[in-house]
Amino acid sequence: MLKDITLGQYFPGDSVIHRLDPRTKLIMLVVYIVALFLAVSWVSYALMAAFLLVCIKISAIPPRSIVKGMKPLVFILVFTGILNLFFTTGEGDPLVSFWVVNIYAEGLSRAFFMVIRILMLISGTFLLTYTTSPISLTDGLESLMNPLKKVGVPVHELSMMMCIALRFIPTLIEETDKIMCAQKARGADFKSGSIVDRAKALVPILVPLFISAFRRADELATAMECRCYQGGDGRTKMKLLRYKLFDYQAFLVGAALIAAVCVLRHFGL
Repeated sequence: MLKDITLGQYFPGDSVIHRLDPRTKLIMLVVYIVALFLAVSWVSYALMAAFLLVCIKISAIPPRSIVKGMKPLVFILVFTGILNLFFTTGEGDPLVSFWVVNIYAEGLSRAFFMVIRILMLISGTFLLTYTTSPISLTDGLESLMNPLKKVGVPVHELSMMMCIALRFIPTLIEETDKIMCAQKARGADFKSGSIVDRAKALVPILVPLFISAFRRADELATAMECRCYQGGDGRTKMKLLRYKLFDYQAFLVGAALIAAVCVLRHFGL
C-alpha cells in the first residue's frame, strides 16, 4: 500500500506540459478545479474528463501511475459516495426504501458525480506534481504569491516549506516501508486482530519514524546553515521564470474551458 503513494514524485520528461512554466501549471490547475466545480451534468463532466485525458496523453505520464496513486484513497472515495447516496433526498418515491434508509435517484446521481469529481480533481493534482519538479513548483508558487509580501506574508518561507514537504514525502514513505519490513522480520503482525490491536502494532513503526524524521530535519537545517541560508531577502535566481508562447496558448485553452463549462451550465448541460 505504501508503494502505491505517488504524491510528491516527479517523472522527468520533455513533453509540452513538462516544459510549461510552473506558474502556468498552477494557474491551469486552479482553472481546472473551478471548471470542475461549475460542471453540473454528464455533458460537462464528459468535457472535463476529455480535457484531463488529453493532458495525461500529452504529458506522456503512464496512466497506471495515476491509477496506482488512487489506491490509498479508495476508502475516502467510498465513504464520500455512501454519504451522498444515503443523505441526499429528492422528489418522488425513493428507489430503495429499507427501515430508515431511503435512496433517491438524486442521491445516486450526486454520489456518482461527487466520486467522479474527486477522482478528476486528484488526477489533475497528481499531473501537476508528476510533471513539475519540487524546485520549479516552489519557484512558481513564490512568484505567484509575491504580492502578498506587501502585507507581511513570508512567501519565500512558505514556498520553501512546501518544497521540503513534497521532497520528503517519497523519502518518508520509503523509510516507513523499511521499518515495517524490519518489524515483520521480528514477528510483528499488522493485519490481524481488532482495530485496537492494529493501532497498538503501529506504535513500533511511528516511534522510529518520528525519530528518523527529526534527525533528517536536523541534518537539513545544519546543511542549510552551512550554506549560509538566511531566507529569501537578497536571494537571486539561477533560472528566471519567463512565459513563452505555449504558456499563453495554455491560458487560452483554460479560458476556453471555463467559457465552455459556463455555457453548458447556463443551458443546464
